[in-house]
Amino acid sequence: MILCCGEALIDMLPSSDMLGRKAYVPVTGGAALNTAIALGRLGTPVGLFTGLSSDPFGQMIISVAADEGVDTAPSAIRALPTTLAFVHLLDGRASYSFHDENSAGRMLAVSDIPDTSAACYLFGGISLAAEPCGAVYEAFQARASESSLTMLDLNIRPALINDEVAYRARLDRMITRADIVKISDEDLDWLVGPGDMADQAQKLLDMGPKLVLLTMDSRGARGFGRCGTRVSVAALHVPHVVDTVGAGDTFNAGTLAALYDAGLLTKDAIATLSAEDLHAAMLQGTRAAGYCVAQAGANGPTRAQLCAL
Repeated sequence: MILCCGEALIDMLPSSDMLGRKAYVPVTGGAALNTAIALGRLGTPVGLFTGLSSDPFGQMIISVAADEGVDTAPSAIRALPTTLAFVHLLDGRASYSFHDENSAGRMLAVSDIPDTSAACYLFGGISLAAEPCGAVYEAFQARASESSLTMLDLNIRPALINDEVAYRARLDRMITRADIVKISDEDLDWLVGPGDMADQAQKLLDMGPKLVLLTMDSRGARGFGRCGTRVSVAALHVPHVVDTVGAGDTFNAGTLAALYDAGLLTKDAIATLSAEDLHAAMLQGTRAAGYCVAQAGANGPTRAQLCAL
């Protein structure tokens, strides 16, 4: 099983009502949940650790996750509100405004960390910038990384960072412990400063990870292994991009599913991953992400839909 650890929330997607007035439609979202659902659609055993509300939105998240094959049993449920993320689209690119104060997702405690065994633990998303949940996810990663493969998705939202010094210190500690780090080109510039992408990725590898996955929107993705492996993968050609909501999360799912199916989600295998195996996994990731951006919201493909691309 792959256990996705991070936020699960409600994305309020822009729409219009029957009178043509601007409106918002609630759909499930959040980096961890998006990745978990995308993995479930690909047939990969997957669970979710997050803070869930007992309110109607929380029940919606649990119901949708169950329908997609995601085990939410590791999650903590509280009578607190669900986080809402209002999505704003400009030329298909998404930006967000969050309503998260005292939410079920935010108010996790270390005692909520589940005693769950997984082949891989995925951490990341906006939850790493919030307290107390950020500290809980960091503690869980520290525990899981002692014996299991961990992946860190650096989904950075500068507008949500209240204490940049503390946040950067947390990311540094989690990068050091992670086996795989996935980051976008924009986030890489924020984290290590502008420069040559290979040099930037090497700075992350020097901190401890065995593999860095770099996504670059329509320019595809690049992979950098500590053993010297270097891979470039083209993006799937999409004639019309509807929006980019959940594209990075779906890339994570496609890549992890390929590695899981190939029996490569172990510390030793990732440390010595061949260029051929890395390319195959990342190719599935970019194809899954390409399918996602052609749909409204974070909608990854099923296995059959992926094979048909």
